[in-house]
Amino acid sequence: MDLLLVEDKDSFRRLLSQALADTDWTVKAVADPQEALRALEAASFHVLVTDLRLPGMSGLELIRRARRLHPTLRVVLMSAFGEPKDIVEAMRLGADDFLPKPFDLDAFQALLDRLRALVGAPSPDPAEPWIAHSPAMQALETALRQAAASALPVVFRGEPGAGRERCARRLHILRQPTAPFLSLAAATLGPEGPDPRTLKLLEGGSLLLTGLEHLSATAAGPLARAMDGESGSRIAWMGSVDVVGRLAPDLAQRLGSLELRVPSLRERREDLLALTRLLLDQAARREGRPSPWLERSAERQLLAYDWPGNVRELEVLVGRTVLFAQGQAIRSFPGLGLGVTAPLCLPWPESGGLESMLKTVAHAAESQLLQRALGEAGGDLTKAAEKLGLTLRTLAQRLRDHAIPLEDGDSPLPRKAP
Repeated sequence: MDLLLVEDKDSFRRLLSQALADTDWTVKAVADPQEALRALEAASFHVLVTDLRLPGMSGLELIRRARRLHPTLRVVLMSAFGEPKDIVEAMRLGADDFLPKPFDLDAFQALLDRLRALVGAPSPDPAEPWIAHSPAMQALETALRQAAASALPVVFRGEPGAGRERCARRLHILRQPTAPFLSLAAATLGPEGPDPRTLKLLEGGSLLLTGLEHLSATAAGPLARAMDGESGSRIAWMGSVDVVGRLAPDLAQRLGSLELRVPSLRERREDLLALTRLLLDQAARREGRPSPWLERSAERQLLAYDWPGNVRELEVLVGRTVLFAQGQAIRSFPGLGLGVTAPLCLPWPESGGLESMLKTVAHAAESQLLQRALGEAGGDLTKAAEKLGLTLRTLAQRLRDHAIPLEDGDSPLPRKAP
């Protein structure tokens, strides 16, 4: 974890740096806020810890500029002179906490431990779009709100690509919107079960176990014990499973008390065009171009299709269409679906040495090949791993390296719609 420390008093800056010397924090300590901004422009940091009174710029102004550069940056404000209005303004700008000087180093490290959990398992964006015009999704929304009023574990059952993980994030937001949220592929759990350190950092938050039908028999027992443990009892547990998947007996006793069915896209025709327009806007922003609009012919084509790949298939189709679209109107979706005949679309690398450019292109190609393999396997991690000649753990790591969600069938594109 990378931490940027901004403190103009040399002795205190050295003290805080030394306190973190034997931890997993990589600290860059500076005295000048302008130097801090240059560091933020040159690299990304997980956490910013800054004093309020700094030479040439206040800590509040530094926070304002830092958050513009890195909107997800976690921030701690320190001060011996902080007035309530300064603290309120810092929180309005996105600060996570305020430390009045002098403070105990143990309290400082405890605060960083909490921020590490938020960095490693960030709470979902409360403004993440949630489209529920169809009767099937309205019924699910009612069920989610009822579930949010309880602490019961929840299992989401549905087809690959239907948006089970998106529904879990929705439930988390309804329950505890500022707490950490982590999605963990059940297939990646070994006989040791979940990492106790991860569970400790998730206390007060939610843990979603995706693809529970792929959980190995050797991992079921340790997972059940972890759920009953001290940290596990302070976590809101959720799971996802496909339509015919079955839970191990130990897990069924702990997770099976409330099961919610996630409707397929075929059951959500009333949501289809709204979803498509949302995805068009997102894809256009990623490409740095104005958002196109749908002609009636394209709308009819979307509504007539059966969507075996659910929302994931729609996202990939929209992303590919925007990439090759000419003009502002989309009249049709060529090659509707995720077939092998779909073109492999690779971005041009930044100019540089040949080996460096080839490495960038290969990385982009690997991401698309992994996504296609998941699509052809219907989101089944086991099938995809077997087809690619990889172990489940290796496939999961490759997906993580490319920021492709590990849930069976969840979207391989940025998570913005169910």
